[in-house]
Amino acid sequence: MSKKIKLVTKDIHALCDMLSKLLSVTPHSSTTVTLTRPLVGSTISQDRLYGREDIFEKTINCITSCCETLSILPIVGPGGIGKSTLTQHLYNDTRTREHFSARVWISVSTDFDVLKLNQQILSCMPATEEEESKTTHETNSLSSIQEYIAQRLRSKRFLVVLDDVWKCDNMSEWKSLLAPFTKGEAKGSMIIVTTRFPKLADMMKTVDQLPLELQGLEPNDFFAFFEERIFGELDRPEGYIDILSGIAREIAYKLMGDPLAAKTASRLLRKNMSQEHWMAVLEHKEWECSKDGDDIMSSLYTSYDYLPFLLQKCFSYCALFPKGHRFSHLEMNRFLTAVGIIDSTHQDDTNYLEELVDNGFLLKADDLIGQNYIMHKLLHDLSQKVSVQECLNISGSDFKSDTVPQSIRHLSITLKDTYDENFLEEVSKLKTRIDIANLRTLMIFCEYQGNFAGILKDTFEEVDSLHVLFIVVKSLDDLPKGFSKLIHLQYLKLGSPYGIEMALPSTLSRFYHLKFLDLEDWHGSSNVPKDINRLVNLQDFIAKKELHSSVPEVGKMKYLRELKEFCVKKESVGFELRELGEMTELGGELRICNLEKVATKEEASEAKLKSKRNLKKLTLVWGSEERTVDGDVLDGLQPHPDLRELCIANHGGAVGPSWLCVDILLKQLGALHLEGLSWDTLPPFGQLPYLTKLVLKKISGVRQLRIQDMASLESLMICRCGNFFSGCSVEEAGGGTGTMKPFPASLKKLGISTESSIQSMALLSNLTSLTHLTLKDCVKLTVDGFNPLITVNLKVLVVFNCRWDRSCPESIAADLLSEVASSRVMPAGSFQLEQLKVESISAVLVAPICNLIATTIHTVIFCHDHRVKSFTEEQEKALQLLTSLRHLGFDGCGALQSLPRGLHRLYSLENLEVLWCCEVQSIPKEGFPVSLQNLRIRPCRTEVKEQIEKIRITNPDLSVQYE
Repeated sequence: MSKKIKLVTKDIHALCDMLSKLLSVTPHSSTTVTLTRPLVGSTISQDRLYGREDIFEKTINCITSCCETLSILPIVGPGGIGKSTLTQHLYNDTRTREHFSARVWISVSTDFDVLKLNQQILSCMPATEEEESKTTHETNSLSSIQEYIAQRLRSKRFLVVLDDVWKCDNMSEWKSLLAPFTKGEAKGSMIIVTTRFPKLADMMKTVDQLPLELQGLEPNDFFAFFEERIFGELDRPEGYIDILSGIAREIAYKLMGDPLAAKTASRLLRKNMSQEHWMAVLEHKEWECSKDGDDIMSSLYTSYDYLPFLLQKCFSYCALFPKGHRFSHLEMNRFLTAVGIIDSTHQDDTNYLEELVDNGFLLKADDLIGQNYIMHKLLHDLSQKVSVQECLNISGSDFKSDTVPQSIRHLSITLKDTYDENFLEEVSKLKTRIDIANLRTLMIFCEYQGNFAGILKDTFEEVDSLHVLFIVVKSLDDLPKGFSKLIHLQYLKLGSPYGIEMALPSTLSRFYHLKFLDLEDWHGSSNVPKDINRLVNLQDFIAKKELHSSVPEVGKMKYLRELKEFCVKKESVGFELRELGEMTELGGELRICNLEKVATKEEASEAKLKSKRNLKKLTLVWGSEERTVDGDVLDGLQPHPDLRELCIANHGGAVGPSWLCVDILLKQLGALHLEGLSWDTLPPFGQLPYLTKLVLKKISGVRQLRIQDMASLESLMICRCGNFFSGCSVEEAGGGTGTMKPFPASLKKLGISTESSIQSMALLSNLTSLTHLTLKDCVKLTVDGFNPLITVNLKVLVVFNCRWDRSCPESIAADLLSEVASSRVMPAGSFQLEQLKVESISAVLVAPICNLIATTIHTVIFCHDHRVKSFTEEQEKALQLLTSLRHLGFDGCGALQSLPRGLHRLYSLENLEVLWCCEVQSIPKEGFPVSLQNLRIRPCRTEVKEQIEKIRITNPDLSVQYE
């Protein structure tokens, strides 16, 4: 049977090319849509600019003060955000008219034809006396046309606007269009480009200038614009302030500052000024359903139609995820592979989410766990509309099963904290409404419990064809009844709550086709089923390292792309290094532990690390007992030359590996971490040309390290290295030709901890590029020889426990900041400090220092201050100067009895942490600022907890953690 299927498939593939030609089908990588865009001219269409006054003035100053021969300013933003409107005002401003002797406005749209665009530009310019007008207009030669343009602009300062650019295939095409504009003799010429697509803006911009990115309007500006669109020159109807104004504000809030959405909604409200009509518009969000050609959804649909096929599919599947979800590109690629959109026979590392960013459909959101992507709510609504026949996300209690198309193949349920019986009943009806057996995707977001778990279990009993399953369970009984029969499953994401010790399902090993197993949110047992190695097609195992290290005979999983940890166990079969040797696709990060149990170089070589070209980070760890003294074992663990990060810890030998200390074979190494070593000779770091990060911890015998000439080094951490600075005396460091500078000037991050041999800040005097500085437990350190210029670029400063005399009220951090405050090396307002962590409250909460850091500081943490019990009036006033403060923390302040009384006036404060301040007896009488989102207090007295809970009655959105 399989041979017949292969033959039929081969015949079908042979017909594909002919069918494509007959049907004029274009490949998936391109779009089949031909768009007709409305042309926008240079005449001002909106008399007033709402909320763009500052941007307008800054841009006017920019375009009238440029000194380059030609500058290019892209203005980028989603459709209808106001790009063309802003540009019209720029184009027609008196200052622009006076500054530029020639101005041209071209509406480009989707037809980026270099010849046609040059012809249009030429037609907007008066001919010179030397030209023969007839020849000029008749020629179709691009070269001739561009010569005419260059002649007409040769001695003129000009402004050219290319409005609504939708495409430009490559840089050479763009340069071809620019050719005649680069030959001008006058300085200060400008091209303004408006586009929806960040990718085009980045390609077209002048190298040293960022594109101007337009966002939605601020609430007050937006409401003023919204009212103007509703009423225009008309008077407000009687009773508007008392009745309709509140409804209008609620609608404006839902429109999220989008001018085009305001135009659409205003047309609907203008039709009928009754309260009933306005409430209907609000409750049903009718602006999203409008059929006008220039409404918000039509504009978004136009952008969607212009996407290539694969990006359209990627965008449409975003509908399955909850609003506000943070997307990762790996998660999306796994999903697309599991549902068959991406070819699973080879690894596809394309970041489709990044391409959606380039096309204006997603935004980047960098956070502590890396780069993610978020989607605007209106775009999420669009994704649901374009996928309505295929994808369904159930997220509201008003869900009705009879509205669900029978064609649904991908289903997700976003559970709220509360739900009623009607909602449960409607969900249970799904099995009669759609063909459950043909579902390809089922995603359950958030935890659920009680009767809802039972309904899900019964409703989705026969989901035999699932390729994707996301689910959180409090018990294995909550799994769908047919869980063990999901033989087609390719992507499983399984989670469990904290505090419930639960084993993984023993049936996991039955999912032979499983490619992706995500246990990142699994908080149960750290042991995997013994036969999990039967998942021979598994490519990604997303889980904590304890789960990775518990897989026996992991070498059977040949296609696995990352194994976070492998522990050598001689007492257990299946945990020898030869298992790693079988894993040919291994990449990413690998940590190998218990290497003291490896006896010979030959045994170490069985891991075949040298052949793993995809491996990016390798950590080699010996245990604290029975540490090897045989250097040959480490020689046998030689990694591939392309390795980027290496860590070696607790190796007991006296000699390092030849591939690192003698013949340097890791030329691509970017980060090196050495810990717990006593090698006779450290690696020649200067022979690692790409090394940017170096960590040295517990390295014995090192008196001085020759790294000052490493121009590539950006990050250095030194911890417990004994006499590292003993060769750098204050006299040597204190100026003159004999100045000792042990660090390269390229350093941006420096951390020194538990180093009593460093005594003077003069050793850091050449580090004027520092952005992060951490000094901990350097008990002999003084500010002698301190150079204030090292703080010019400083964003993060962490300093504590750097005094012999703990009773001293001052701190090194306060000394440093006082030096900067009193010096004149930096103009006012140029200090860039964003995060400060110190041990002295009284030393920092003084007016000169708080004035210095006020405009940029967003995080302040006071730790281990055992002197301050309460805040003085001066300290309260100083704290109020920190108007940009978003995170405030008190950690281990054992004497502290009360929090600052003026906390409620810190209007930017979002997070407050009070940890191990056991004497705190009350919270401020005025409570917390309305901006506070998260409060963490541990331990917490009963009376303090009662006070906090009273505040939560009026502020239920405040998240509080007591443990």
